[in-house]
Amino acid sequence: MSIDIFGFVALWSPYYFMFVLSLLIAYFVFTGPLRDNFKDAAPPTTKEQSYFVASMVLLYAVKGSPIDLLSHLSFSAHMVQMALLYLVIPPLVIKGIPNWLWRGILRIPPIHFIFKLAAKPLVAIILFNFVFSMYHMPVVFETVKSHWFYHGIMTTTIFILALLMWWPMLTTIQEWMKLSHLQKIGCIFLGGVLLTPACALLIFADVPLYSTYTDPDAWAQALALCVPADVLASANIGSPEMFQWLPVQEDQQLGGVLMKIMQEIVYGIVLFRVFFAWFNRENRKVDELPEEYRLTEDPQPTK
Repeated sequence: MSIDIFGFVALWSPYYFMFVLSLLIAYFVFTGPLRDNFKDAAPPTTKEQSYFVASMVLLYAVKGSPIDLLSHLSFSAHMVQMALLYLVIPPLVIKGIPNWLWRGILRIPPIHFIFKLAAKPLVAIILFNFVFSMYHMPVVFETVKSHWFYHGIMTTTIFILALLMWWPMLTTIQEWMKLSHLQKIGCIFLGGVLLTPACALLIFADVPLYSTYTDPDAWAQALALCVPADVLASANIGSPEMFQWLPVQEDQQLGGVLMKIMQEIVYGIVLFRVFFAWFNRENRKVDELPEEYRLTEDPQPTK
């Protein structure tokens, strides 16, 4: 059955579009006309603007486009949504906001307190992976999916924890750069290890774990998070199987596989960038050494 029966609002969420658009406008206002209110402000680079715009486009795609509706119909779509929301968007946000604006944001007392408390590498990595894993425990998942308030609190909390997890590895603000390149590499590997049990639970479970995707009543209650009540009441939506392209258990296993693959791709890209920056820094150190201390090729023997 086509998902068009759920209507335009459920498919494209104009309210969420307005929210994302307001974030974009705020970004260009603060980095444009209002930037003189910040110390050491400078026009954002094209790369910074591109990163932030890309983060907002992705944010709308995963939370305001049909991907969000599909996440209520298919668990594999839900996991793709999670991977983009927590592994891709936060790094783009961090790199897209200029350092001078970040410094202004971090001067706000509650934000400064949260970052000082939870942006410590081990704390942030453990917190993110613990809360993300707990979210996908069946009893928690089904409770969160059944009420808009719990759903909003949980997704926002995990997003903030994802931002805090990525912050020590990606920030270029001198006073917040506490990690060496080797420590950053260790954090990336640790993050990959800690997410593995949650993915393994999904991949190797021999039964469907979530009634949200099998029980019509639980499914309809979850759909109410993104489908207007009048549309949900009037549409003949039938049962969840009518919209699923794979058997529920196989879809669940695919979701675990996709999450792990996307995590490895994202972490691999970040790992490459960290290693490349480390390599360049070591090369610059060699170039700055006096000539007599540099390693040179062995002289050719004279005849």
